[in-house]
Amino acid sequence: MAWMRRPDTPTARRGRSGRATASLAAALLAAGGLSAAALAPGTALADGRAGAAAADDFNGDGFADLVAGAPGGTVSGKAGAGYVAVTHGSEKGLAPAPGTVVSRSTAGVPGTATAGEGFGETFAKGDLDGDGYSDLVVGSATAKPGAVILWGSPKGLTGGTAVAGFGHTPQTGDFDGDGQTDLALFGPAEVGGDDPVTQEARLLKGPLTREGTPAEQLDFLDRSQWWGYDSDGPACADDDSCVDGPTSVGGPVRPKAVGDVNGDGSDDLVTWLYEGDGVWAHHLFTGSATGFRDAQEAGPIGSVGDDAAVGIGDVDGDGYDDVVTGSGEATAEVTVRYGSASGLGGREDAFDQSLPGLHGAQEKGDHFGSCVAVADVTGDGRAEIALGISGEDFSGLTDAGSLALLRGTASGVTGEGSQVMHQNTPGVPGVAESGDEFGAACALLDTDGDGHRDLVASAPEENDAAGAVWALRGTGEGLTVEGASAFGPGHVDGPVAKARFGGFLR
Repeated sequence: MAWMRRPDTPTARRGRSGRATASLAAALLAAGGLSAAALAPGTALADGRAGAAAADDFNGDGFADLVAGAPGGTVSGKAGAGYVAVTHGSEKGLAPAPGTVVSRSTAGVPGTATAGEGFGETFAKGDLDGDGYSDLVVGSATAKPGAVILWGSPKGLTGGTAVAGFGHTPQTGDFDGDGQTDLALFGPAEVGGDDPVTQEARLLKGPLTREGTPAEQLDFLDRSQWWGYDSDGPACADDDSCVDGPTSVGGPVRPKAVGDVNGDGSDDLVTWLYEGDGVWAHHLFTGSATGFRDAQEAGPIGSVGDDAAVGIGDVDGDGYDDVVTGSGEATAEVTVRYGSASGLGGREDAFDQSLPGLHGAQEKGDHFGSCVAVADVTGDGRAEIALGISGEDFSGLTDAGSLALLRGTASGVTGEGSQVMHQNTPGVPGVAESGDEFGAACALLDTDGDGHRDLVASAPEENDAAGAVWALRGTGEGLTVEGASAFGPGHVDGPVAKARFGGFLR
């Protein structure tokens, strides 16, 4: 079914009746005491190479570190309490042992393990305190339990700082364009009827102190965006009726990906946002020194929340990041919308597995683009697109799953020279089985510091939902199975049963 907006409200996100709110107290930030020794990696390089992006490197050794969420893990006897596992990069790639497992039961991490919390379902990386080491903000399945900030250092992640009430999908980026990493936070919100609801949101300007205090709390939205059901425009702040305002946004909003789409030096945020009357849509929130602006739509519309995977990167090498949206309820195609000085709205490509040069055939239920990661693997200055196909059937197997890597060119994405792999591909560890859903999550990280992004992908349903992660090295020609590896929760000394290890990767 094609979902359509009401003709009388083509782009507005305003409701038609009284104000609906989801009040939430301001973020309360408190320091914890997780020791450096508790979270230190096993070894550190002495050669000082710096091939990895700084945002991916917790200990400053020049190799990207992987974070794998295991939101279903049983911790302290609490089923589904969840945890994250940090696997450090090295000149040989990822080294899962010794792994670093962090949960609410880890010494110094604020809070306690709670059944069903799903700690580690979402998280974000970035150097929040400006010390040159990336930090990790860990969220949960819902916003209410709050987030936890773990701080990077030469010995790896340390400390534990609580961010109360804002645990759903934290996002990091230089949203105001000042060269420092900022933190965008979202409170709880659920659809409450035909109209958008008020969702609490915060934009914390970096650098943050280790106690979690920001340099400044910025207006979440630029004043030009403010409105409320009782008062339109900035006047809504005077009577506390803002839906879109300095500390709230009309939604629910599900943050998806961060990048600089319009090339102005401020990072932008792609969201999946409830417009009202049963319609959701991808929206681009452009960053600025005065808060986000809800600039334009960034992909397909649909009827359900949290619908499709999104990645951002410069596919055509023109200096503007492009937005790649996977298939979902709204469409069976992957969509690439190309960035420009005016943002999105110009050039666009939409394709499925029938794209010339791409191996495979489009079939119902494939979930083409079940995960999306966009970064430069080959080193030619143009980003490749990694796409999960978690519902792919082959060799008599159902939903075994596969992965595709598509090349970026000056004219955009192409299927020529693409690669498709699965667990039965020679050189890839493991054996494909029905229901594995290989390719459910993926990330592109330079784990060996050679200047080429490596592909990390997961099958959270592997081994009766214990989950597993695969790593394939990147080269100037694309991906190689030489040195490919795979590991599960047991390899990092994490809880195994129903962990859904690799449910989210960064």
